[in-house]
Amino acid sequence: MTPSERRKLPERIKRLDELATNLWWAWHPKARDVFRMLDYPLWRESGHNPVQEVYNTPDSKLEAATQDVAFLSLYDSVMEAFDADMTAKDTWVSANYPELASGPIAYFSMEFALHNSLPIYAGGLGVLAGDICKEASDLGLPFVGIGFMYPQGYFHQHIAADGWQQEIYRQLNFEEAPISRLNPPKGISVAQVQIEDRTVSIAVWLVKAGRVNIYLLDTNLEQNTAQDRVLSARLYTADPEVRMQQEIVLGIGGVRVLRALGIHPAIWHANEGHSTFMVLERIREEVGRGVPFNEALSRVRANTVFTTHTPVACAHDCFLTNLVDKYFSRYWESIGIDRETFLEIGRPDVEGRAGFNMTALGLNASNQRNAVSKLHGGVTRRMWAGLWPNLPEDKIPITYVTNGIHVPTWIAAEIQRVFEKYLGHDCLEGQHDPAIWKKILDIPDNEVWEVRQNLKVKLLNFMLDRAQRRWAEGDVTAQQVVTMGALLHPDALTIGFARRFTEYKRPTLLFQDMARLKKILNNPFKPVQLIFAGKSHPADWAGKQLLHQIYAIAQDREFQGRVAFIEDYDMHTASYMTHGVDVWLNTPRRLQEACGTSGMKAAINGVPHLSVRDGWWYEGYNGSNGWAIGPGPEAAFSDRQDEVDAQSLYRILEEEVIPLYYDRDRAGFPHGWIRVVKESILSSVTLFSACRMMMDYTEKMYREIPQSIRSKT
Repeated sequence: MTPSERRKLPERIKRLDELATNLWWAWHPKARDVFRMLDYPLWRESGHNPVQEVYNTPDSKLEAATQDVAFLSLYDSVMEAFDADMTAKDTWVSANYPELASGPIAYFSMEFALHNSLPIYAGGLGVLAGDICKEASDLGLPFVGIGFMYPQGYFHQHIAADGWQQEIYRQLNFEEAPISRLNPPKGISVAQVQIEDRTVSIAVWLVKAGRVNIYLLDTNLEQNTAQDRVLSARLYTADPEVRMQQEIVLGIGGVRVLRALGIHPAIWHANEGHSTFMVLERIREEVGRGVPFNEALSRVRANTVFTTHTPVACAHDCFLTNLVDKYFSRYWESIGIDRETFLEIGRPDVEGRAGFNMTALGLNASNQRNAVSKLHGGVTRRMWAGLWPNLPEDKIPITYVTNGIHVPTWIAAEIQRVFEKYLGHDCLEGQHDPAIWKKILDIPDNEVWEVRQNLKVKLLNFMLDRAQRRWAEGDVTAQQVVTMGALLHPDALTIGFARRFTEYKRPTLLFQDMARLKKILNNPFKPVQLIFAGKSHPADWAGKQLLHQIYAIAQDREFQGRVAFIEDYDMHTASYMTHGVDVWLNTPRRLQEACGTSGMKAAINGVPHLSVRDGWWYEGYNGSNGWAIGPGPEAAFSDRQDEVDAQSLYRILEEEVIPLYYDRDRAGFPHGWIRVVKESILSSVTLFSACRMMMDYTEKMYREIPQSIRSKT
């Protein structure tokens, strides 16, 4: 269905559907204001989904909008800005690297998180992919995304009265999502792949993120078997065989879809190992043109970029050889090699451990390889040293590009208005310019404090509204309403923890000494409250137990309602949390956090980071912009890591964080605290933005691929 088929709109505002179905609106405040102004109750009820809002807005309100001078003025100015962005020629890329315009960069990812109205993501990997696409649009990078259209997406989380997570899957309403189906001339199928003896047809959905098109693959077609129709139904199945089938569709099918659409990428970028079968399909294409395998592999390597995000060896996709035999015995013949040679390019080290490793395939079949933070770069080189046995560790050809977050998406509108007042209306366009952002230190403390307090009130009201709705629906107990945050108070120091619930992230570290924690939280003069959120993978029993433990603590009356848990954490909830808490807590075991971008989202909004020095915080902590828990990465192999870190965390709270927050002048302003808030913003916007990240990818990875190679792909 095309946008114009969703709803007949009055001629004067007929482009509302075009705006609603291009997620450009999601990071442009005035565009959001168009939909807020059109029908605010529907805007709220839809969860800020303009497609759903426009689809359901009564005809009378649409007609009224055509007579509203203020609305039309806003609408016209937004459409003018939209058109200017879509057709801009004077972009950062055109000014600095015009040679990259020779062809698009094809970015393959298992998930894309662009907005909560399109829930086809699980967590950080997808959010990063979405932020990369948005920033590529802003900078003028010629980009296309390839992923999956998951009609059931990732699960919705419900916490039962007994504290156990329940997974609920809901079918996406395609008519109320910012997507449209591509209908090629010869029917609905765009491409096909072979899975065993079956031909699986692939349809394609289009998502627009500014200037970037993202193509989402879908196997739910009548001509496919029942088992193949559900291949693209859900994200991250625990069944390894189904996972392999999905990755065949994504990697091999993704290449074929691009060819069928007439898109010929100059650069191919694989985001994590899930998508690296795409290199095999490109090798097959070369061999089909008469190129010997070794030369074909060399050609594919030359314009392939591979990014790995996983610092834990067991977390990389590795398929047993019997599955490889089952699904690729015909395929390796088509690329002119035998079984042993095929397995060799997916072996995790030179000793030939059993299995076909997707990360090893990505590293072996690319010339540009990167980890996602400085610390993770060292971990990755050590982990994969076996692929380069004759090189010293510091010479292993894996660099790093530290992740960043798309600032226009994640910054609170209230904070942005303060920035524009004191730094200039175009300050977000100069994210990479430290001279602009140093002016943050000159913003009056009272304005910073007031906007921070207003954002906390907004978060607590959001939580209270959810709790009231659930209570009115009659499916929660009074105790659960308290657990949802009904007793939280805006005057209390509020610490947020929102992560995937799994063991290495140590969500219960703060509860090592319950008596000490109760004393901290229940101080009548300097109270502290905790807000937790996050999902555990359906197959992660240990993670579910940790979640259950925290939920039980939140129901404990001795904590006086100062521990809360927000259900069903998603991008919508994340915006409230990263804007509204006072401190962002992160407690991973060392060298197991590749980067961790949630803390960056909080930091740009003036929420200081309190974290172990792992991932991005190893680079980001400067002594004045937050706090570092425990020793540095050298303590990664200590068997007392949990005990030492818990004691460090308590001490930092008792001696540094809490006293600083409650140290007020006669007017009630905590100037020392506000200084840390300003330093948090200053150090994060320029160094940990997607703008800096994509400039790094362009300068360190994409431009390193010679023009002669890009033009031949």
